[in-house]
Amino acid sequence: MGGDIAASPDMSLVALFLRADWVVKAVMILLILASIWCWAIIFEKIGRMRKLQRLANKFEDAFWSGGSLDDLYQRVGQYPGDPMSSVFSAAMREWQRSASRGHLRESAAGLQQRVDRVMQVTMAREIERLEKYLPFLASVGSAAPFVGLFGTVWGIMNSFTSIAATKQTSLAVVAPGISEALFATALGLVAAIPATVAYNKISTDLTRYAGRLEAFSGEFSSIISRQLDEEA
Repeated sequence: MGGDIAASPDMSLVALFLRADWVVKAVMILLILASIWCWAIIFEKIGRMRKLQRLANKFEDAFWSGGSLDDLYQRVGQYPGDPMSSVFSAAMREWQRSASRGHLRESAAGLQQRVDRVMQVTMAREIERLEKYLPFLASVGSAAPFVGLFGTVWGIMNSFTSIAATKQTSLAVVAPGISEALFATALGLVAAIPATVAYNKISTDLTRYAGRLEAFSGEFSSIISRQLDEEA
């Protein structure tokens, strides 16, 4: 009995990988690398969104504090560190450019349109930057199970080929090959499930943040409109 136990095949994950066919190994390596890259994106995006929410809260507190918008613009500077500050800076830059040329009274409607357009362009650029690498999560979430299934099918085909060649159909002969094949499917699910869940969460957070930027842009546009009406 002791000799049978000693001779039993090693079924550890490392052993399953090492015994697998080269095609199955390639599939496993691809899925492992995709999973690692997905987790890197997930941690970066979640941390980034939390930081942006804190910065947005801080900026809105300063914006609605009743202080001078020119002073706030000077503090934010030409290179703001978050999208909401970027929208504000872009609008203030366009406003001050027109004010320096003395065009506020002459073309109030045109200035309003230019400021609104600048804010919309800035928001679109910032959201596009935040969405970087999200398509990769979506691709892994949808494709990884099928990639793993391909490795499984290939591995099972090899197992049946070996059975036909050796003419042995006992479970001890079949189990290692099938286990190696199913390991590829497991890796596909390990890569796909976190990618899909994270993609849905991050996309929802981005949608809410984009809505927050839209709301701020509308409020700031109203402030500029009232300012122009007072100076008309």
